[in-house]
This record gives sequence, structure tokens and C-alpha cells, in this order.
Amino acid sequence: MLDWLRKFRKIIIMVLLLLSALLFYSINLRDREKTTLFEKVVLEISAPFEMAFEYSVRSIRDWWTHYVWLVSTAERNRELEEENRQLRSDLLQIDEIRQSNERLRKLLDFREETSLPALPARVIAEDSTNWFHSIVIDKGSKDGIREGMPVVAAEGVVGRIIRSSPHVARVLLITDASSAVASLSQNNRARGVCRGQGGFLTLEFTLRQKEIKVGDRIVTSGTGGVFPKGVPLGNVVRIGRKSYGLFQSVTLVPAVDFFSLEEVLVLRREEE
Repeated sequence: MLDWLRKFRKIIIMVLLLLSALLFYSINLRDREKTTLFEKVVLEISAPFEMAFEYSVRSIRDWWTHYVWLVSTAERNRELEEENRQLRSDLLQIDEIRQSNERLRKLLDFREETSLPALPARVIAEDSTNWFHSIVIDKGSKDGIREGMPVVAAEGVVGRIIRSSPHVARVLLITDASSAVASLSQNNRARGVCRGQGGFLTLEFTLRQKEIKVGDRIVTSGTGGVFPKGVPLGNVVRIGRKSYGLFQSVTLVPAVDFFSLEEVLVLRREEE
């Protein structure tokens, strides 16, 4: 401690003298109308120190104010981000409800158009081992579901019931290779049989002289005892006519998007 005082002795003495002069100057400042030579010297000497002190105090005050403001702003930003995430989640839920309501509205419209009683059901599983050629719905034999019943969506034909348990049932999609539906062209009434080919359909046994065009809609013919007449199957995307043979080759895109299928209608015949 003594070594430190000896080292900074001159500086300490100067600071004490300066403080004493400032104190003396402050005491006599009110009683004098004119500035003395001593006061002028003290004022000139003390001004830089006062400026430096004021600058330091102002800098510290500004830093502290900005620091507190930044802390408060960061906390507010975190609150706003959390609120924003919650609002986005709410919007997604609202949009999901809107889309679900839109799908159900289309199903209800289709149900009113058909003459058969229809039972709505939800898709709860897909057959991922067979390229989604069958699905499982949440209705079964306790709900009146039987093997062979047709299954449709608002866009068109989905498939038919092939297995039924008390609470669930499996639907064979029309895109499955073992599926075949009696069909006709909505444009010129040319008849044929739609078969599943995985991701698309083919219209077979349609006579070559029947003019079918790309874009024509193919619907169920009503024969065969499964699907009612006039339900969309798909739209024509490719036609092939060889120079020989009785029939032409027609490729369809299914009317139903099976990769986004969520709700279906099971059509029940009157006697069931």
C-alpha cells in the first residue's frame, strides 16, 4: 500500500489540489459578481477533466440503458416468436379443418346424387407392400359392410370391399392388376373393360372403329352388378391403334388421387 502511495504520490497531490480548488471555487462562486484570475485558471484546468468525467458518465449511462433495452427487446422477441409459432400452428389446423370440410362436402354432394345409400368411412391404412393397391377403412361388418360392396370418392371409383371384419374392412383399388370394371366412354358411349395397371388404368376390348380421343372421360357402365352407372373412372391420356386386330389400346389416368385419399363412401345396395 505504501509503495503504491509513493508511486502515485504526485498524481494524488494534484488531484487533491484540484478538488480543493474546485470546492473553494464552488463556495465562492455565488458571492462574486466577477470571475477572478484564479477562478479563470481553475475553470480552464478543470474543464477538460469535467468533460472527460461527463463523457464517461454519459457513456456508462447510455451503455446501461441500451443493455437493459436489448435485454428487454430480446425477451420480447422470444415472446413474439413463440406467439408466431402458435399462430402458424393454429393456421395449419384451421387449414386442415377447411380441407377436411371441403372433402366431406364433396362426398355429401356425391351421396345426394347417387340413388344408393352410402356409408362414409375414413382411410386408416394403405398396403405399402403392394404399391398402394389396397387400403383399409374404419368401418366393418358391424356397420353393415359386406364383401363386394363398391367404394367411391367424390372424384370417382375407388374400388370394392374384398375383406371385412367387425370394425375394419379392406378395399381392393381399381389400380390393382386383378381389378376389372365394366366401362364406357362418356363422349361416344364406346364400351370396354377398365383394368388396373399399377399407377394407371387401361381400357380393353374397345372396338377400333370407335373414336376415342385424349381427354375423354371413362365412366362405369352399370353392368356387372357392382358399381352403379356413370361413376368416373379416369380420363384418356394415350390411344394406340394397330393396323390389325379388333380392339384399340387406351390408357387412362384414374379420376381419384389414391396417394391423398382420406375419406370414401361405401355404397350399399337396397337389399343389404
